[in-house]
Amino acid sequence: MPQHIGIVACSAEGAALCYRTLCVEGARFLGPHAHPEVSMHTHSLADYMQCIYRGDWQGVGELMLSSANKLAKIGADFLICPDNTIHQALSYVEARSPRPWLHIAEVVAAQAVERGFRRIGLTGTRWLVESEIYPEKLSARGLEYVRPDTTEREELNRLIMEELVYGVFKPEAVACFQRVIGRMSAEGCDAVVLGCTEVPLIMSDSNSPLPTLDSTRLLAQAALRRAVQDAAA
Repeated sequence: MPQHIGIVACSAEGAALCYRTLCVEGARFLGPHAHPEVSMHTHSLADYMQCIYRGDWQGVGELMLSSANKLAKIGADFLICPDNTIHQALSYVEARSPRPWLHIAEVVAAQAVERGFRRIGLTGTRWLVESEIYPEKLSARGLEYVRPDTTEREELNRLIMEELVYGVFKPEAVACFQRVIGRMSAEGCDAVVLGCTEVPLIMSDSNSPLPTLDSTRLLAQAALRRAVQDAAA
């Protein structure tokens, strides 16, 4: 039997896309209509944001650990978190976690290497792009990266937190991401991380100035491979 995947969710749209990807693409590994067992636990996004706004990453980690414990009790074999920003807190709780985690930035960095990219643009919330979540994982694999500038960070953050997490998708948001990614292309980037798990709902290879690394779907696909391969081992 495939392993049971536990989703530690934060924002709804990104978690929903991850869940759908697990269920739909499971058929590639397991046959028509099949997918591994999947469970998800979600604290209120407001609870996470209260911690994030005051810089309390230990508090964010405790929320993640609470979800992890609940998922372990109902049988999850390993955990994923379809939210890039709160990975900043994973190091606080990983040693106490009842189950192992797949790290979203590690999955994306591995895919960047596999596809031969060398210089990666970062997009996402301002907390994400100002953190070392992606720089650490990319640098470990010999990859360069470019962050959004200060103005870009604030505008992308506003679009994510005021529109995308609410399922509001506007042409103006697409145009903003295109401008930022276009500037990164001009700075020598050869790919861009869609580093908020909602961003793939408006951006893809079809409308991005650079090839995209879709963190949401890449995490789900890595989880599927692990669920099937670990079960077969």
